[in-house]
Amino acid sequence: MPAAPTQHADAPRNPIALALRDIKLAHTVFALPFALLGACLATPALRADPPEGAWPRFAAQLALVVVCMIFARTWAMLVNRVADRRFDARNERTARRAVASGALPARAALVIALASAAAFTLACAAFYLLFDNPWPVILALPTLAWIALYSYTKRFTALCHLFLGGALAASPLAAAIAVAPDALAHTPAIYALALMVALWVAGFDVLYALQDIDFDRSEGLHSIPARLGTRRAAILSRAMHALALGALVATLLLDPRLGAIFAIAVLGVAALLVFEHTHVARRGLAGLPVAFGLVNGAISIALSLAGALDLLLR
Repeated sequence: MPAAPTQHADAPRNPIALALRDIKLAHTVFALPFALLGACLATPALRADPPEGAWPRFAAQLALVVVCMIFARTWAMLVNRVADRRFDARNERTARRAVASGALPARAALVIALASAAAFTLACAAFYLLFDNPWPVILALPTLAWIALYSYTKRFTALCHLFLGGALAASPLAAAIAVAPDALAHTPAIYALALMVALWVAGFDVLYALQDIDFDRSEGLHSIPARLGTRRAAILSRAMHALALGALVATLLLDPRLGAIFAIAVLGVAALLVFEHTHVARRGLAGLPVAFGLVNGAISIALSLAGALDLLLR
């Protein structure tokens, strides 16, 4: 068993800095743009003949959505780091993580996680105080529980990737409820978008888990690669992404406000997904950094920008 590496002398000593480095805040790019797109699909400000004052109201709501997303992800990721710290310490790939290596004590990480959960709940309460919308604060604790659940699912099910997809898929739904609680009743495209996010995230998480296949098997952890093997896991990942693309087409068809710009983005997503899988098939684990980070970040940002532009320029 490899020993956990010691902390570098120039590594940050501040617990918050260590926590932020450990959870890779930049990976918020996978969910945040879809939350913003969900808010755009829901808001009256981007409908025909918006009510007076809709734009300033929407700008304030959007700022709160961003705050909620940052604190929710911080909570979920630190719960993950604390829950998995013993597994991470035994895994050569993850042993340098701050909590796993001991650079950030688990208790300190948990304190930051709970502070993030409290900040998230307060931001949700602001929707009620400022916009008379109680639903975000009502759903705050269930949401926190749901997005933390993923960290424990690999202990009992190979479907843990779908739980992660479901956690991120909550972002467009939650943002829509926060901006306009009645939006889900008359904007079915938001459900299709959430389904796309769930399948897309699950698909790329299966690919990401390929690098831990031997470790997961040795530790009795569950994942699709550990259960099915590399080849069949890669095929299932492609199937998930094909279904995600179908859900994305449904998003386009279900909302008449989405037009040519979003359609072009959908074609771009199809091309990027094909590249992602061919790149991994060609280069193996060496292709994961590009496939996981760069390609999927581009998908999230491009789709959300295209959707927002179509709504603005309709």
